[in-house]
Amino acid sequence: MLMSIVYRNLHGLRGPALNLNLIGTRSLWHWQLHQLQKNVYGHHIHILGARTRHYVQAPEARALPDDRTSAGLQQPPPQQQQQSKGEQQQDLAQTQSSTDTLTPTENKDGNQTDGDSTSEKMSSPVDVPYDISWIFPKLRRPSKLWYFTSQLVITLVGIFSKIILVVLNKTHVFNKERLVQEVSKRPKGIPLVTVSNHYSCFDDPGIWGVLPFRYLCSTKYIRWSMAAHDICFTNKKHSTFFMLGKCIPVVRGNGVYQDAINLCIEKCARGDWVHVFPEGKVNMEKEELRLKWGVGRIIYESPKIPIILPLWHAGMDDVLPNVEPYMLQVRKKVTINIGQPLDLNDFINDLRAQNVPEPTARKLITDKIQDAFHDLRIETENLHRARS
Repeated sequence: MLMSIVYRNLHGLRGPALNLNLIGTRSLWHWQLHQLQKNVYGHHIHILGARTRHYVQAPEARALPDDRTSAGLQQPPPQQQQQSKGEQQQDLAQTQSSTDTLTPTENKDGNQTDGDSTSEKMSSPVDVPYDISWIFPKLRRPSKLWYFTSQLVITLVGIFSKIILVVLNKTHVFNKERLVQEVSKRPKGIPLVTVSNHYSCFDDPGIWGVLPFRYLCSTKYIRWSMAAHDICFTNKKHSTFFMLGKCIPVVRGNGVYQDAINLCIEKCARGDWVHVFPEGKVNMEKEELRLKWGVGRIIYESPKIPIILPLWHAGMDDVLPNVEPYMLQVRKKVTINIGQPLDLNDFINDLRAQNVPEPTARKLITDKIQDAFHDLRIETENLHRARS
């Protein structure tokens, strides 16, 4: 939807109290307290127990289980499981005690459910009106023609974004050098995962308009980003445009084990830059939403631990309001604040060394990002208000 704004404009130029996931948290208390070294989790568990911030569940377009409900603790489908039968039985024995202690929780519809119904729920298909299966092979093995046409699209969109955000609006970027440094000078083969809030449909590609042209208009450097299948990938023409813009179709409500997340992990394995909006939707109410755990899986399953760079922005919903007629505005104040890179290398290596189950690991990694978001939001909003 973000790049569709660009598409439509270019077309016009040619013509006319604690709300953590209960199952994940209880698993954390009943399993990790006995299995993990205190120097890994002691402080984090204390924070989980003492935290009083309230996180609002982010509603999906459809009332389906996702990674913020009990279905978020789903196990990988059979084709993605790497363990032998003996290892699976051993893991089952280790986690049986925590599973037995789980109590029913409420799903988004207000109905109670327990861990035994997870697999049944996740089998519920999500309606995909337009077949997007042909897109993934093209993104996995791009052809020379794809690179050529992608370069054209990325250049046009990049120039458009810079004109809108930098020339026609009053944008200030704090700590811009951090973003430029990680995009251009990170060690070869090391992936970059940027995470940010999502307040406007112009957030991506708009916020990247602050980058220098040599990175903004380069299909080699610019990010991969997930885009909603039911907004950006609704027909052949739109799908081709967004695919060439390095957007990956994500099916909201399909959980963390889907092609979009798998492809992001593959791009991280190549050392590419992947951007994620972990709120999972345009947060028009600007609530402190509980982040979705897909970003945790991307980071945890990446063969090389990525550099994690959080950023927060304010004012993007003034540039493109979330109300009709959805027209881009000018002379609006926009503040972008690039946070410190999150050093989770030791944390993730300890998770792997301790053989922490992937569903639990991805939740804890996402919690780290949630904490960074909380602090970065406060800092950015203060900076934004201080600007005259």
